[in-house]
Amino acid sequence: MNYTTQLDAARKGIITDAMKIVAEKESMDVNLLREKIAEGKIVIPCNKNHTAISPEGVGEGLKTKINVNLGISKDSYDLDLELEKVKIAIDMGAESIMDLSNYGKTREFREKIVNMSTAMIGSVPMYDAVGYLDKELVDIKEEEFLEVIERHAKDGVDFITIHAGLTRDIGKKLRNYDRITQIVSRGGSLLFAWMEVNDRENPIFTQFDKILDICAEHDVTLSLGDACRPGSINDASDGIQIQELINLGELTKRAWEKNVQVMIEGPGHVAIHQIEANVVLEKSICHGAPFYILGPLVTDVAPGYDHITSAIGGALAASKGADFLCYVTPAEHLRLPDLDDMKEGIIATKIAAHAGDIAKGIKGAKEWDDAMSKARFKRDWNTMFELALDKEKPLKYRDLSTPEHDDTCTMCGKMCSMRTVDKILNDEDINMI
Repeated sequence: MNYTTQLDAARKGIITDAMKIVAEKESMDVNLLREKIAEGKIVIPCNKNHTAISPEGVGEGLKTKINVNLGISKDSYDLDLELEKVKIAIDMGAESIMDLSNYGKTREFREKIVNMSTAMIGSVPMYDAVGYLDKELVDIKEEEFLEVIERHAKDGVDFITIHAGLTRDIGKKLRNYDRITQIVSRGGSLLFAWMEVNDRENPIFTQFDKILDICAEHDVTLSLGDACRPGSINDASDGIQIQELINLGELTKRAWEKNVQVMIEGPGHVAIHQIEANVVLEKSICHGAPFYILGPLVTDVAPGYDHITSAIGGALAASKGADFLCYVTPAEHLRLPDLDDMKEGIIATKIAAHAGDIAKGIKGAKEWDDAMSKARFKRDWNTMFELALDKEKPLKYRDLSTPEHDDTCTMCGKMCSMRTVDKILNDEDINMI
């Protein structure tokens, strides 16, 4: 039986090779996985042209996945560095890489990472439009935006972010809203500018059905971007954000009608007490489609530490049902991240994702922590290092501060609580001196 997309296959009762791989990774019954894909609650972003991919599932009942942003820009044009980031991100277990390149040989870079990456690849074609078409933004025709999207699809990108929910009506209301940071989405701001200068409706909205045809042909998953996501906690959960979310819910149903898989992108800056409501709203308004959340950062006052503010928000969001976390590095708002920034961002986001998985009861999540705790109680350092989310840093710390006795660390020495209790329970001499 033939099928066009993973969603089409699931609806026809077909279990694809990608579904089998994801089911095994997740320890989920493959028939249950297929049912959830058919319902739109799980997606497997897996472009037919991305042959190097090891498919991953995103959505209800699955491990929370993380995405790493990278790419070349005019101010930081180093292809080799960005390719090195790709390799490190994959080695560190990132399930997704988004190519946000917006300058120079974007297609050459995109083709390289698609050919080498086992992780799924995402992109934002809007970033590439000016360079690809060699035109000023305001001079681009509606139909020309489709050329860029089709190029990305043919090149093997597994999911694309498009800002189809931003309409002229929302743009008009934006002028009268008490927003501090207005539109912080790069793609959203470019579309807003195009709409205002040309006095036209959003071309991604007007051409949405044609975009769906492109996605269906190559099995590209749509990540419906939130152009009006809050860029400050002041702007979170306002009417502009919610109106766009309602539009995304309607677009989700239109995409499903054409068997196109859909994720919904979520807010970037949200005060901690509003995070659960944002997750519940997305799941309700967008019919259970997977939620891809951009942080969220829970405070605006920590530049240089935004991987931490993001991890706090990401952990809470994941625990309440968010399915996919976009990483944030210490360089957020300040510069393009270097390798060290990227590593810190990945670790912080993986911690957040795993913390969320424990709360969601994902199979194997708590068991990992239990294994670490058992090794810690026995002061089994080698097992602890092997189980550690980041193996390098704990090894380095241990080597830099060597205790007198191997079964302790330099914090407590022989007064280690676990050493004391373990010896007492085993009827051994605690030997404090």
